Amino acid sequence: MKIIEGRWDRGFALDKHTLSSVYIGDDDNGHPQFDTTRTDIGEALFQLKYRDGWKQLPDLADAMAHQIRSVLGRIDLIVPMPASALRSRQPVTELAREVSQRIGVRMDAGVIQKSATPQLKNLNDRQAKDAVLTDAFSIQDDSLGDGHFDVLLIDDLIHTGASLDAACDALRTSHKIRMVYVAVLTWR
Repeated sequence: MKIIEGRWDRGFALDKHTLSSVYIGDDDNGHPQFDTTRTDIGEALFQLKYRDGWKQLPDLADAMAHQIRSVLGRIDLIVPMPASALRSRQPVTELAREVSQRIGVRMDAGVIQKSATPQLKNLNDRQAKDAVLTDAFSIQDDSLGDGHFDVLLIDDLIHTGASLDAACDALRTSHKIRMVYVAVLTWR
């Protein structure tokens, strides 16, 4: 586990994603191929996102829930990071739902909305990512109800932190949000 810093009050990532990745040549279609070694959590996340490995979800949610209890403060609401790629079933939303069940805290996938942006993985520096993310997130806090809420934002991977920072900035525009925590499966 690693404590991560950003525009949130407290946050962590469970494990490094990739231990090594060695180029081994191109496939028959000219696409580069790599021999990649990932941590256990990194491999489980890879299987979940890119190989329909939904059986990985319970173990990932258990690991995240365990750290949430030991590292973060009181949480009133869990919010999944909006997806950057359209899938019929969103891994981060499903992870947030599973964590929600394990720690007994409501999850609301509609609080943060994201407008269409280019794929951030295709951008190489933080300034370029920040520029793309300016005003990309909006908050729909009507469903929160009355009061102030300590929110846990869940994501799968952190690299520069640009997306999480932008989402946290958007969350802080709501007068209903008090503390913002972040829990991420892996760091790059």
